[in-house]
Amino acid sequence: MNLASTALLALAMSTDAFAAAVGKGTVLQNPRWREALRTGVIFGTIEALTPIIGWLLGLAAAKYVTAWDHWIAFVLLAGLGLRMILAGLKVPKEDDSPKPSRHSFWLLAVTGFATSIDAMAVGVGLAFLDVNIVPIAAAIGLTTFLMVTAGVMLSRMLGAVAGKRAEIVGGLLLIGIGMAILYEHLGAA
Repeated sequence: MNLASTALLALAMSTDAFAAAVGKGTVLQNPRWREALRTGVIFGTIEALTPIIGWLLGLAAAKYVTAWDHWIAFVLLAGLGLRMILAGLKVPKEDDSPKPSRHSFWLLAVTGFATSIDAMAVGVGLAFLDVNIVPIAAAIGLTTFLMVTAGVMLSRMLGAVAGKRAEIVGGLLLIGIGMAILYEHLGAA
């Protein structure tokens, strides 16, 4: 993968975490930098580890599916992109309960893991393409850290609607990357 594809993939992988961070920030009383950074570190770490796990799982299966690897990567990316678009189109629910000043570690970790399942699936797809996963996972983790930290801090101004739009854009980016992979492999054949 080239630098542009890696950057777009990292951005796409971090948009659902950004949307979740905006949601997490909107339920806080008054989001502070310390809580935003803490949330960013938790999400970014999880988001960097899951593509590596997926990549390792994909390597184990790669020798059995080499003739179809580009189609598998395309289907995984397009399916995840479609899921993100549909999630971004859902209307957020209103809640009148009192706002906490901080989220628990476990709530953030579970939310971070839930938003990183797509990164694990992308890691599986990348294993079929024979790429170096370390810089890609680092880019995804760093981008997620930055996007989540910003999402928590911007949540007062943005609200949940902007987070949903980011998820739609991320889904479109994933579909585009999947199409580029498919075009690259079919064009070379």
